[in-house]
Amino acid sequence: MSLPTTYSSYSPTPILEGAIASGWNPVCHITYNRDAWVKLLQPPSEYGFDEAKLLCQESPDTWVAWVPDHGEVVLNRSQFYC
Repeated sequence: MSLPTTYSSYSPTPILEGAIASGWNPVCHITYNRDAWVKLLQPPSEYGFDEAKLLCQESPDTWVAWVPDHGEVVLNRSQFYC
């Protein structure tokens, strides 16, 4: 017995290919708020959670956050996502 399968592959549109070739650099414009839970790209310790609660913004690029089973940390925006 064989099952029919379909394969799809991602192919960027010509407009997107042109934008990338011209040096377009995508930037994330997500606005984070206090008390938001975010996913960490890498937990701060072996036993720390992979999520953090944002406590307050320290600078335009950093947030003070609380990680369960770890404590308070300062996160750069490149270290988490929602």
